[in-house]
Formats: sequence, structure tokens, C-alpha cells
Amino acid sequence: MYSHMMVGSNDIDRSKKFYDALFTATGGSEGRIDPKGRLLYMKDGGMFIVTPPINGEPATHGNGSTIGFAVTGPEQAHAWHEAGVAAGGTAIEDPPGKRSGGGMNLYLAYLRDPDGNKLCALHRLPADA
Repeated sequence: MYSHMMVGSNDIDRSKKFYDALFTATGGSEGRIDPKGRLLYMKDGGMFIVTPPINGEPATHGNGSTIGFAVTGPEQAHAWHEAGVAAGGTAIEDPPGKRSGGGMNLYLAYLRDPDGNKLCALHRLPADA
């Protein structure tokens, strides 16, 4: 259903340090900056883009928005979370761990990136976990 996700940034160099840490912690590659100054990441058929707003106004995060990244298990969620905090992100919500509800068992970790965007690493656990 989705082709890509884009977030705004007020400091592309700061964002590159942060998102490079997140993506390499989960087996991805460092981002590249295109001729328009956008930071591009490609992994598992998806594209994640970080850009200064084209209207010249400051980037702001979406209130109520969360961007979810699929990870392969709890260990990868922890690596993602630790790398994000070490690279300037902020740990938010409960510590990384299992959450159950609505017939689902999930392993979740939450961060805010340096521009305030809310991010989540998610791994779906077996129903009996």
C-alpha cells in the first residue's frame, strides 16, 4: 500500500547521523543525500526520505503521528532503540518490550528523532508469546 514516507528536518547533517544509526542497527545502509538536499534510505522495498521543507518554513513533527519500522525480533528492536538514543534521539513511552492487546502480541520500542518525529520499532510476536 505504501511507497514511501517523508519527514521534515531542520538539520540534515544531524538527521543523517541519527537515521544512519537506526538503519545500520537493523541491517540497512547509511543514507545518501540527493541533489535536492534530501536524505534517502531504501530497505526491504520501501523508501524513507528526510528533507528540509520545500516551502522554506521550519520542519515540525506531526502531533498524533507515528512512523513504524518493522524489525526482525526483540534483539533488533533493542539495537535500534540503543542506536537511536546514542545518536541524539529521545527514548519515549514505556521501555522497549512486549505489549499485548486486541488479540496481538507485539514487541515495541519508541523514540523521537532530533526533530521530534515519533518513531516505533515493531516486531509481531507469535500469538502464544
